[in-house]
Amino acid sequence: MSLVADLISILLNGLQQGAIYILLAVGLSIILGTLEFVNFAHGALYIIGAYVGLYVAQGLVVSEGYLAEAGFSDLGLGMGFIVGMIVVALVVFVLGLLFERFIARAFYDRPDTDQILVTFGLAIIVQEILRVSLGSTSQPVNQPTWASGSVPIPGVAISEWRIYIILITALLVGIVYALVEYTDFGLVVRAGTMDDEMVRLLGIKLSRPYIIVFGIGAALAGVAGLVAGPLSPINPTAGTDILVPAFVTVVIGGVGSIRGAVAAGTILGITQAALIQTQIGTYNLAPWSQVGIYAIAAIILLVRPEGLLGEEVDTA
Repeated sequence: MSLVADLISILLNGLQQGAIYILLAVGLSIILGTLEFVNFAHGALYIIGAYVGLYVAQGLVVSEGYLAEAGFSDLGLGMGFIVGMIVVALVVFVLGLLFERFIARAFYDRPDTDQILVTFGLAIIVQEILRVSLGSTSQPVNQPTWASGSVPIPGVAISEWRIYIILITALLVGIVYALVEYTDFGLVVRAGTMDDEMVRLLGIKLSRPYIIVFGIGAALAGVAGLVAGPLSPINPTAGTDILVPAFVTVVIGGVGSIRGAVAAGTILGITQAALIQTQIGTYNLAPWSQVGIYAIAAIILLVRPEGLLGEEVDTA
């Protein structure tokens, strides 16, 4: 493989991996930046979206767990990937609304430690429910037939699905960005973030836009779980595994900044892909790919503690 083909491969693989981080981080960032709520259950929404999408789009074979013991070993609707994404977005959006209304809202004025404990506990509960119901075996997800080919670039062996992940992410993040930046809804949300008391004095109820923000963030996490499925088999712990890189993306991008999350996700994704595909002599750097993203995060935060595009907090 030529140097140019290597660089193209690293770029496309990095953008694809970064796209998954971006989908998760944008949801986390708008919830954390707007509601100041630390949601460690975001990974649970990711894995719920993955399983719901798998059930609707393709189907799954259950060989262990309560459902298998009850005789429900073959589950699924087989309605296709596009229908699966739409259903996942709707289902996880509604779950996000319910989560905000009945759990998160009660903790908005509580310390961050309380928010972390309750959301992390909820994530563990979801993880264990999935494990005892469906088993801990990883479920393979097939690429959609319309995206099962390879990128037509000589010397570059990358599936078309990776390109579709980048495009889907760009579309969804663009819609969310336009909603927040260029609509009356977004204006109310941003005003509430800066001075919620003033907004309430103007007679505007913030509970409705806030719950919608939560739902949108949840829906992005759910869609991320499904689109990442063909590249990373689904199992009950997958949401917990990807939660930390998603939080790192939020922090180095700048809390509350959608553009920052995009920049950070892109940097982390390309860094990870470069380390995975780089070999020095006979030594492959792939085992250092996870270490690399935390090293990049440390360097960025040393230079810009508020993150790439975050706003500096005046603590005086």
